[in-house]
Amino acid sequence: MDIRELLLLLIKSKGSDLHLMVGIPPTIRVDGSLSALTIYPALTKDLIEAMTFSLLSPEQKDVFMTNKEFDFSYSFNGQSDQAVGRFRINVYFQRGTISVAIRFLAPRVRTIEELSLPKICGDFSKHKQGFVLVTGPSGHGKSSTLAAIINEINLNRLVHILTIEDPIEYIYPKGTSIISQREMGMDTHSWPMALRAALREDPDVVLIGEMRDPETMQAAITLAETGHLVFSTLHTNSAAQSIDRIVDSFGADQKLQIRMQLASTLRGIVSQRLLPKIGGGRIPAVEVLIGTPAVASNIRDGKTHLIDSVIQTSKDMGMITIDESLAQLVRDGIVSLDDAMSYALREDELLRLVG
Repeated sequence: MDIRELLLLLIKSKGSDLHLMVGIPPTIRVDGSLSALTIYPALTKDLIEAMTFSLLSPEQKDVFMTNKEFDFSYSFNGQSDQAVGRFRINVYFQRGTISVAIRFLAPRVRTIEELSLPKICGDFSKHKQGFVLVTGPSGHGKSSTLAAIINEINLNRLVHILTIEDPIEYIYPKGTSIISQREMGMDTHSWPMALRAALREDPDVVLIGEMRDPETMQAAITLAETGHLVFSTLHTNSAAQSIDRIVDSFGADQKLQIRMQLASTLRGIVSQRLLPKIGGGRIPAVEVLIGTPAVASNIRDGKTHLIDSVIQTSKDMGMITIDESLAQLVRDGIVSLDDAMSYALREDELLRLVG
């Protein structure tokens, strides 16, 4: 069994993820559901080890064996030297044996339209400065959405785009922008060092792969304050929850300052879920918050519980709640009511909207 054979099968099956664990056959995720590839036998410890080490350089292997987990990206070309696929890979130990989780990344950055995102998402690429967040659970398309917005900038503006990622996910085509992509471990030793250096690298646009701690959040907001357009992600379920998560990450003596900074820099939050479509495939339900004066006032005053009301009353500006987005997908016959209910923030509101 060859790892490249499994990766090609993942692509052919239109899957998003591949899991390799001792004692079970290779398992793929298609349209959000796991399915064992029973044409293959259960994987052994030696086989997984051989497949894993075939992907790692000697230096990467040393880091993995020391830390017991490692994130990296991998790509390979076909016979015509065209890119077959690019993958984000996490190797880790569980119960003393190596396991592998592989995410397929499409070789071409898809557009906002191709991802079925609201057109308003494209407007975030037009800002000269500020802070834009894309949020949602792991595996629900945040990276693809960010890549689509960043590529809009790449193709239409003459700016310097700097990305700091762990690992690098999407490779952007040649556009009018110049792009510097820095990967943890390969191009920089740490998030704090990379973020401190960012100001000296003359970026116009900065993509921070994920805000993992208060230091990263503070750096992202400071970059936005100093005249840059900054994009990042959070694992939160709504726009209001995202604001609370950021503010609550700081001590009591810093909360007021962070609220003031967020109020002045926030340009928008996109919160999304990927739902199975009736008939196959997946489609996003998307909540969109735009950083209007009313939103800024609520953030500044600590009244994030009013954010949902602002979104509901600002449809003419392009804002939409996640429940409204889910209801529209149900009314259009794209997703089932049962699936929509499983992702609703307020089930009674969704049922009212569906009618």
